[in-house]
Amino acid sequence: MLADNIPEVVVIDRRQLERECFVCGLMAQNPDTRFATFGSLQEWRDSQQNHPSVSVILVVIGSRKMTDLGVAGDIAKAVQEFAPVPIVVVADTDDLSQILKALECGAKGFIPTTVGLRVAAEAISMTLAGGVFVPASSIMAMRNVIDTGGPTVRPMAGLFTERQMAVVEALRRGRANKIIAHELQLRESTVKVHIRNIMKKLNATNRTEVAFKIRDMFPEQSGPDI
Repeated sequence: MLADNIPEVVVIDRRQLERECFVCGLMAQNPDTRFATFGSLQEWRDSQQNHPSVSVILVVIGSRKMTDLGVAGDIAKAVQEFAPVPIVVVADTDDLSQILKALECGAKGFIPTTVGLRVAAEAISMTLAGGVFVPASSIMAMRNVIDTGGPTVRPMAGLFTERQMAVVEALRRGRANKIIAHELQLRESTVKVHIRNIMKKLNATNRTEVAFKIRDMFPEQSGPDI
């Protein structure tokens, strides 16, 4: 907090027009908050001495993903460098895996651009109060994780469509693409498309990595069902 108890929020976004529009909207929602904007983390570093009492830093990554080259590393480095000031990631996605990656890097919140300015402002207020903000959509995606329905629980099932879940189950059992296609009555090319989409959602680079991650998602069944 500043000496006059007015919180100051730093917004970092390399897109100047979007940055200025975003801040103007936030100022309308948070009239009792100061805002400072920068085009990059380095610009913020260069001006940091002029803002000694920043309360929250919003890092807008836009259409980039936490899994893109350098993004997670930059966030993690910023979290360590600017601690104890909390960092909140703003991105054009509410994908659960991206949110979890941001939190793993130490971010204290994740605001998808699918929410409105009012929600974004409330997220900032929550962070100022020491809380951690994640979108409601991610909570819904995790509902099966906390469901007590026994063996039918499928962790992170909200990440996948019903058909993708069927392919995931087949992969967990160690099935080959041709067998999966036969069992699900699909073309083998369609199975490959589903697997590529599953790899993307799991941030996996190959089928082997998918298999390992699926085992983590289904800890009650650790090996292939042959």
